[in-house]
Amino acid sequence: MKFDDLIKAFRSARYRITDHAVEEAYSDDLNFDNILESICNGEVIEDYPDDRPFPSCLVLGYYENNKPVHCVIGFNNENMWAVIITVYRPDPERWIDNKIRRR
Repeated sequence: MKFDDLIKAFRSARYRITDHAVEEAYSDDLNFDNILESICNGEVIEDYPDDRPFPSCLVLGYYENNKPVHCVIGFNNENMWAVIITVYRPDPERWIDNKIRRR
């Protein structure tokens, strides 16, 4: 998956968001504008090429200047659609600088 293709999908409205992601966003007080901003200004910090049914990745992005968000996004290379699987605010107890998992 190419991150540029992922961004093009979002900018072209070729995406969907799972019910799980909606629930997680609500519980973390995130709205879709926050999520979209964080994705479009984000970076892939983990790649999951063997995920099924589509390869996915973990994107770290920021909104409102410095508020971090993690988004797990699947991407269908055949139709160039993205699926937001889950979103959450990274827990500092579990992440170093929002990018590296604590062991």
